[in-house]
Amino acid sequence: MRFSMQKPHTRVVLLPLIMASVLLNGCSRHSTSEHYYLIATNINLEYWHTAEAGLQRAAAEYHVTAEMRGTGYFDPKGEVDEFRSVLATKPAGILVSIADPDLMRPEINKAIAQGVPVITIDSDAPDSQRLYFIGTNNLAAGRLGGERLAAQLNGKGTVVFFTNPSQPNLVERLKGYKDALGNFPGIKVGEVFDMQGDPGKALDKTEEYLSRTGAAKVDGFVCLEAAAGKDVAEGIKRHKAEDRVLVTMDVDPETLDLVKAGEIDATISQKPWTMAYLGLKGLDEIHHSPPKTLAGDYALNAYSPFPAFVDTGVALVDKSNVDVFMKQMGVH
Repeated sequence: MRFSMQKPHTRVVLLPLIMASVLLNGCSRHSTSEHYYLIATNINLEYWHTAEAGLQRAAAEYHVTAEMRGTGYFDPKGEVDEFRSVLATKPAGILVSIADPDLMRPEINKAIAQGVPVITIDSDAPDSQRLYFIGTNNLAAGRLGGERLAAQLNGKGTVVFFTNPSQPNLVERLKGYKDALGNFPGIKVGEVFDMQGDPGKALDKTEEYLSRTGAAKVDGFVCLEAAAGKDVAEGIKRHKAEDRVLVTMDVDPETLDLVKAGEIDATISQKPWTMAYLGLKGLDEIHHSPPKTLAGDYALNAYSPFPAFVDTGVALVDKSNVDVFMKQMGVH
C-alpha cells in the first residue's frame, strides 16, 4: 500500500520536469554551431568593418556564430577561393559581395545545389541562383551623385571617374551618373579610369588630370568606390585646385573629415551595417524554414518566399549635414 501511494507521487513530480526539459531543448532554435559567413574583397576598408559590426550584432541576437572572410585588396579570384573554402565547411549560410559575377556565378550555383543558402549584399550577381540581394540601389546612388555634380558645376565642364569596371555595383553607379549628367549637354565624360583594384593609382592619375589645361581641363572628379576618395582629394589639395568638384562614396571617418573641411564636396552614404545585419537574419530564417528547393526560379514566382531586392537606402552628405553623420558614427 505504501508503494502504491508513492508511485503516483513520483509521476506527478517527474512529468513536469521531463516536459520542461523537452520544451527547453525543443524550443532552442539557435546554436553557436550554426556558422554563417560574409565574404568580400578589400575587407580592411572601414566600410567592411562597419558591415562586420552589423553581422556580429545579428549573430549575438540569434546566438549563432558569424565570421567575415575575404581578401585585403580587390582580388576577385581570391574571393572565389574564399567562397570555395567556406562552402567546404557546409555552413548554415553565406553572404557575399560580388567582385566579378562571371567568376562567382558557378560557385553560388554549386552552394545552392548543395542546400546552402546564399544572399548577395552590396554587389549583386543577378544571373546566379542567389536567393536575393540586399544593398544599395546603385542606379539611384549614381543619379543622386550626378545631380549634385551637375549642380556644383553649373551644368558645364568635363568629369572623370575612378572605378573597378568589373564590379557590378560600380557599373550600376556609373550608369546612374551618366543618366543624370545626360540631362546637361554642357557636361561631358572625359574618361573612366580603371584603378585595377589599386586605389593607390588614383593619386597619380589625379595629378595627371590636373595638369591638363584649356579644352582638356578636368572640372569634376567622381570616385565610384570609397578607397580612392582620400587620394583624389590629396591630389586636388596639392595642386591647390579648389575650383574642382569631387564627389565620393561612403562615410568612413576620413571621408567625413574631408567633407567637413570642404576638400570633398559631397559623398554618398550607404548602409553596410544594415546589409549584413539583415543578411544574416535572412539566412537564419532560410536555414530554419527552408523552401522545398533553394534552386527555384524565385525571380519569376509571384508567390516567392523571398524578395528580389531589399533596398537599404542612400543619402547625400555635404557640409550641411556632415556633423549629423559624424555624431552618429562617433567621429570627432
